[in-house]
Amino acid sequence: MEVLTTTEMERADRLTIAAGTPGFALMMSAGQAVAEAAMDLVGEGAIVVVAGRGNNGGDGFVAAAELAARGREVSVILLCERDSLQGDAALAAKGWKFPVLPFNPQAIGKPALIIDALFGAGLNRPVNGEPYEMIEAINANGAPVLAVDLPSGINGTSGAVMGVAINAVETVTFFRRKPAHLLLPGRMHCGRVRVADIGIQAQVLDEIRPQTFENVPPAWQKSFPVPRIDGHKYARGHAVVVSGDIVSTGAARLSARGALRAGAGLVTLASPREALVVNAAALTAVMVRAVDTVVEFAELLNDRRFNACVIGPGAGVGGRTRDLVHTALSAKRSLVLDADALTSFAEAPDRLFEAIKQSDDPQVVLTPHEGEFPRLFSDSSNKHPNRSKLERVRDAAQRSLAVVLLKGPDTVVASPDGRATIAANAPPWLATAGAGDVLAGIIAGLLAQGVAAFEAACIGVWMHGEAAREAGPGLIAEDLPEVLPAVFRRLYDEFGIEY
Repeated sequence: MEVLTTTEMERADRLTIAAGTPGFALMMSAGQAVAEAAMDLVGEGAIVVVAGRGNNGGDGFVAAAELAARGREVSVILLCERDSLQGDAALAAKGWKFPVLPFNPQAIGKPALIIDALFGAGLNRPVNGEPYEMIEAINANGAPVLAVDLPSGINGTSGAVMGVAINAVETVTFFRRKPAHLLLPGRMHCGRVRVADIGIQAQVLDEIRPQTFENVPPAWQKSFPVPRIDGHKYARGHAVVVSGDIVSTGAARLSARGALRAGAGLVTLASPREALVVNAAALTAVMVRAVDTVVEFAELLNDRRFNACVIGPGAGVGGRTRDLVHTALSAKRSLVLDADALTSFAEAPDRLFEAIKQSDDPQVVLTPHEGEFPRLFSDSSNKHPNRSKLERVRDAAQRSLAVVLLKGPDTVVASPDGRATIAANAPPWLATAGAGDVLAGIIAGLLAQGVAAFEAACIGVWMHGEAAREAGPGLIAEDLPEVLPAVFRRLYDEFGIEY
């Protein structure tokens, strides 16, 4: 589940070499893993390896030699002169007993498979010149492409396309995934990702101490809330969702239903009186309370049993919403701020951040999408437009002192302490009106049960994506809470929890 930046991966290599494993041994294992993947992809036909001048090219030479030894028809196209290779790449090239082809797109021919061993994960500058032309030719060839470590042209840390990038059907990476295997657009170029063991021991992670993880159940299993057999609804928390006015009530009801399905023992909708009948008629297990003013909201929160709040979905943009947020923060409630609550602070985001700072051990989750994020964090988005999504969200969490969740097909969750997760399980049909409102409610339901903000956000994002997969194409937001029980059952089975 750990995700390593290119710098961290280089350190893992160095630590392994310092512990006694030669670098060439790691390259041999990597090349053999690539050869295995190639054999799995195509059972027959010619294979072309397009190799660069660095260690990625060395992996390609090892793979070529291994495939030739297994009787496959293999050729190697090399970016540079063979004699100019250095280090382990030069040793790997010596193991290739055949000529290399000139770095010319016409040399590709019509193979059954192309192995991309040009640049790998370390690329940090735009692709141009002959490599640019070669990558375009590979993509236009029609043969499936197996990428070594990462499709050439993708920045390994940010996932950005550096001018042009290989479109692979499968990528073989080593030891652990890199951010670009999960972040867009890099993930779209990788195809299936196979993580190969090349002899690096997991103990190196104790020294590297990675702070980025794929958002999968092992990352938060210890924090996952499981009802006790002797428990009761009051022990599972009471979430409050603030409703908007009579024409904007649906979003809050979606959040409330999400909180209830996520396991909150009780959920109350704080509704303006003018919308009370509409909300009450549409709700059953979710309770409704009349709350018109900030004073009434403060009086509601005087009851300590209301321990988690959602403010934002359909709440309206303006001073009243800002005052509701300040009230919840002053009451020191776990808090999810979404949609209108975020936009309400667009003119003065530091006021929100200062209020969060003044809270005692705040458990606050901000859930913007890409349109809302710059309204709160314009300095991060505008001054550094080329920064990765992961870096932007980390900075936002440290600045706001809240857990920040930037939604999308590669949702990133970051904590002020530097921890971050990247999710890769959201299907495309999750992009539908109201889905974010349900997510806010799911997170609040987890907060109500005592889950810490970072873990609640991570669990909520993963379950949200899995619920969309469970519902399938044609999903509408109302479907998401109703399929959560199936997601819970799968998690219980995976964790070995009896039910």
